[in-house]
Amino acid sequence: MARIDESRPFLPVNIAVLTISDTRTEETDKSGDTLAELITADNHKVVHREIVKDDQPAIVRRLHRLIEDPLIDVIISTGGTGVTGRDVTPEAFIQVMDKVIEGFGELFRWLSYQKIGTSTIQSRAVGGVARGTYLFALPGSPSACKDAWTEILRYQLDSRHRPCNLVELMPRLQEHIHAAE
Repeated sequence: MARIDESRPFLPVNIAVLTISDTRTEETDKSGDTLAELITADNHKVVHREIVKDDQPAIVRRLHRLIEDPLIDVIISTGGTGVTGRDVTPEAFIQVMDKVIEGFGELFRWLSYQKIGTSTIQSRAVGGVARGTYLFALPGSPSACKDAWTEILRYQLDSRHRPCNLVELMPRLQEHIHAAE
């Protein structure tokens, strides 16, 4: 159950939206549009948006560039999380992650099961952290993007959410790097 503590300040986060697809264009990217609309409606900022081909090395290269950008707090992708041969988004994300947030994929599939039943096993949605940036890979349907945002990410990316949220952890995400210096 989401609890928002209105006495705490809201801290907007900067989010990059990636659509992973060989066929989508800016005009046909309904999932990317859905994410961008939901993100901005909740007063966060979409600071980067693009379409990347279903190619693991290309996705990894783009993720590395976005992770290195100090203005980007979160990367959310849509597409490429299924089980076909071209679905390589989870592999690319895991390749760059320092830590996987197992609970994200588990919770997403639990929520999805309530709507699409056992078809949810085809989703390999994943979340994690890479060098201080949160990463979330969502399925390519607008409905899945809406569910992930409205049921999970909206709350975990709200600094007022109680008892805890991902935003309040941001300053501590790179502790292991600073401790080694």
